[in-house]
Amino acid sequence: MPAHKAVLLLQMGGPDSLDAIKPFLINLFSDRDIIKLGPAWLQPLLARIIVRKRLSHVEENYSQIGGKSPLRELTQAQAAALEKALGEEYRCFVAMRYWRPSTIEALAEIRRAGIGEITALSLYPHYSRATTGSSINELKRVLGEAGVTFTVRYVESYYNNPLYIEAMVERIREGLGQFHPLADVELLFSAHSLPQSFIDEGDPYLSHIEETVRLVMEQFDLPHHLCFQSRAGPVKWLEPSTDDMLQKLAAAGSKNILVVPLSFVSDHIETLHEIDIEYSKKAWELGIAKFARVPSLNCSPRFIDCLASLVRGSGQQPGGAA
Repeated sequence: MPAHKAVLLLQMGGPDSLDAIKPFLINLFSDRDIIKLGPAWLQPLLARIIVRKRLSHVEENYSQIGGKSPLRELTQAQAAALEKALGEEYRCFVAMRYWRPSTIEALAEIRRAGIGEITALSLYPHYSRATTGSSINELKRVLGEAGVTFTVRYVESYYNNPLYIEAMVERIREGLGQFHPLADVELLFSAHSLPQSFIDEGDPYLSHIEETVRLVMEQFDLPHHLCFQSRAGPVKWLEPSTDDMLQKLAAAGSKNILVVPLSFVSDHIETLHEIDIEYSKKAWELGIAKFARVPSLNCSPRFIDCLASLVRGSGQQPGGAA
């Protein structure tokens, strides 16, 4: 029996080669849901200027993790695992916000499959207008221009979903296995940062992050801290930064730190380079004896079960016809 329902996994995307880094970054910095650079008509030009200044540094970082982002392969693997979990009634597709396959390419594939019912499933557990909001805005824009009617439902967040929390707890237990049983380990939750102005304007991202940490820590009796990584630019960002927190912990005598990436469900540049290379080096320089990272969710069976439950109805938000 052919599938008659589609799941569209919404993800950021990443460059799949060194040559793709420049256009990927231009797409990223041209998105006014993330950052507003002057008037809208000027933003494409300003985005190119910013990319020109940052390009060589970003290319070097990607070179150190294999010359590309693994995000496309990992997301496609998640789609395949989810499709298997859901059964033959569903087919799963991937839409990358800033690279390929693009939203329009994914919708074209769904249309060719003869499917008219879509669940748009964000791969950002914590809602922000800069992540889930941007992907959904792009999806609605493309749908509005497509001239084809789909029935679309949206799953916009699941930061407090019990299966998501269980998946995170499992990964943390795996990470703790890297330490001696008698070691005094501290958990360092590191979330992608966001300009403070977003939170001041009502974005729920921070409250979602804090609730995930609270629910996860119900399962552990360990010291824990929350910090924010990947900030860029002169505006005020969420604090404390992961850099500053590492310095604070080292000064307080912390020796064993397990980093828990939050807001990332797959490995990409922020986990593989920023945490595993940059912060690992910094921790060593600061005298921290052991610095390790929790494995990313990727295709964790518990996480796939979470996604399947969301598609089947739990936490699903109706989006109506588009």
